[in-house]
Amino acid sequence: MVHKIKYTIIAIIGIIIIQGCGAYSFSGINTTATTFQVGFFQNQASIIIPGIDQTFTNQLQDLILNQTNLDLVTSNGDIAYEGEIVQYYVAPTNATSANTAAQNRLTIAVNVRFYDIKNPKEDLEQRFSFFFDYPASQAETAVRDEAVQIIYDRITQDILNATLAKW
Repeated sequence: MVHKIKYTIIAIIGIIIIQGCGAYSFSGINTTATTFQVGFFQNQASIIIPGIDQTFTNQLQDLILNQTNLDLVTSNGDIAYEGEIVQYYVAPTNATSANTAAQNRLTIAVNVRFYDIKNPKEDLEQRFSFFFDYPASQAETAVRDEAVQIIYDRITQDILNATLAKW
């Protein structure tokens, strides 16, 4: 009799916990959406580097596909991302005793607009940015691919966290 009550209580607690998760999936994504779309993020920064706009767009799509159960569509998605790259900037960050740059910083910023068709109060417009530091002895072109990859990894994860994970 005691074992039967114990198992019943455990079962009830288990059901309450599962029901409490609501729209959350096991990946931590909070949405009732089933589809998403990502518009092309055009480079509108003062420095235009060919291809970084397509790279960003693809990387955001790939991250959402890999970390959610949402399906990518080209139009009429339940949620939509659009925006533009608004900053691509290289500046010295540390100086040597000879008053020359010891280190440079590449900063990229992206303005994102997020729309949730099923829940418009979740719509968001926000600027996301990140940077990559590299030795001034290296040319920016020599580190660009690595820098852009690292910066985009961080920015796309920040976008996902702000829009779907709500972190």
